[in-house]
Amino acid sequence: MPKALIIGGGVAGPATALFLHRAGWEVELFEARSAPAPYGGLFLNVATNGLAVLDELGLRDRLVTDGHLSPHMVMLSGRGARLGVVPNGPAGDPERGSVVVRRAWLHEVLREAVADAGIPLTFDARLDRIEETPDAVVAHFADGRSVRGDVLIGADGVGSIVRTAIDPKAPAPAPSGLISVGGFSRVPGLAPTPGEQYMVFGAKSFFGYLVRDDGTAYWFANVTAPALGRAETRAMTDEDWLTRLRDLHADDPYPVPQILEHVEGEIGAYPLSDLTHVPHWHRRRLVLVGDAVHATSPSAGQGASLALEDAIVLARHLRDAADHERAFAAYERDRRPRAEEVVKYARAVNRNKRVTKSRLGIALRDAMLPRFLRSASSDTRNDHLYNHVVRW
Repeated sequence: MPKALIIGGGVAGPATALFLHRAGWEVELFEARSAPAPYGGLFLNVATNGLAVLDELGLRDRLVTDGHLSPHMVMLSGRGARLGVVPNGPAGDPERGSVVVRRAWLHEVLREAVADAGIPLTFDARLDRIEETPDAVVAHFADGRSVRGDVLIGADGVGSIVRTAIDPKAPAPAPSGLISVGGFSRVPGLAPTPGEQYMVFGAKSFFGYLVRDDGTAYWFANVTAPALGRAETRAMTDEDWLTRLRDLHADDPYPVPQILEHVEGEIGAYPLSDLTHVPHWHRRRLVLVGDAVHATSPSAGQGASLALEDAIVLARHLRDAADHERAFAAYERDRRPRAEEVVKYARAVNRNKRVTKSRLGIALRDAMLPRFLRSASSDTRNDHLYNHVVRW
């Protein structure tokens, strides 16, 4: 029985492990964190295509028990005017819309399935180096342990160590000039938003929110701050960020200021970046999946779903190909065009979120957006993103 070592216990790693286990492989999962993070990543969109992959694993229904079905994104101006409605799923088919979930819940659903399948998952396993021999690959971890396998799969995110092992000259993530800040709130009297998320093109910053049936608001702001890197972002405290956000959104329509006044628990802040073209997806016994090879900003709402697609496609080729190198090549041929299209699309969306200091620029944006969004609810040009079918 061939054995796969998977580095990364987020979305791509556990999903790949589950499909490989189904294909008859022995699998071990390794995660650098010492324990699951209850607030890690806050929340995300699982698009229609990602839900289809989870359905293949028998996990879709479990996931949506704690999800907010969101087939519609309502766009508002900084003055509260309704600009249009953008489908978050196939246009005109809200029953197949996407769902917003806490990232920690998606991770938990996948971890439960991994445990039920008997797949070992080791926390506090920080990859130190990779050794390749003619007939195997060995992962060496920071605590001194070593594990041997037939292939090693890098599902270790945008800062992937495996990507650098495959190609020391691999491109670094490209910054977008936006900082994503988000969290959870409970505003007295704030009504739920069933089936909808709201996106506000504020004069100073972009803001998004939804309200669950229990009154919990999921919110995020995309702050235009090209000079802030990861270190500077981490150096700011929650109170620093809230002070800044309350100033940026003070003039935005209800309930934006109120959401920021009633924040509960931790908030998260990180620079948005992406990987537009990684030249080498694999080398000999090493291969990349998910954000490690095509990180995309959350503006497309497709990051987790692309990772899930990678998992089923890579496992299918490893099941069917004569050897792992042919499987890796076929996987890249299948996945690269779609992944790079989504990354480019997310970059284009980011441009609309960056806020200029020019009053004229803001006025032009607010004048043009209604024209672009007028027929958005019936626009089918993005349906192919959601209707992409990946078969096992």
